[in-house]
Amino acid sequence: MAKQAKKDNKASSSTIALNKKAKHDFFIEERFEAGLVLEGWEVKSLRAGKINLTESYVFIKEGEAWISGMQITPLLAASTHIHPEATRVRKLLLNRNELNKLTGAVERKGYTIVALAMYWKRGRVKLEIGLAKGKAAHDKRATLKERDWQREKQRVLKRG
Repeated sequence: MAKQAKKDNKASSSTIALNKKAKHDFFIEERFEAGLVLEGWEVKSLRAGKINLTESYVFIKEGEAWISGMQITPLLAASTHIHPEATRVRKLLLNRNELNKLTGAVERKGYTIVALAMYWKRGRVKLEIGLAKGKAAHDKRATLKERDWQREKQRVLKRG
């Protein structure tokens, strides 16, 4: 039992960043796991938790996936001969079938690709991206109303 609790704790601590705004602004249709091409200082900053996924988006250019708007703040102890760029465009690593599926959905069906979460997996950084459709204002209000109702229902059940 103690080993299982230890594993659950380790799994929850592997999350680096979440994009809660994406779940509020979009209907997430499908999720994919992508690797990232990072520099050394970026990995160190990720270990320190200096990342913001809120304004990031994924685009496909010449058959490759790229993420833009993801901000990784450099550490103060960064090397003097490296000039870190916090919001540079970074390459995503996906297999050909996933890229084809994403390309078709974005170009033909009007979907967008958003970054949902970043986490560690076997010592490597992974990015969870989602194929998403934008929500209208009334959909956002309905989501908030549903969430408030679920919260209130849990409170009532807890009180007995």
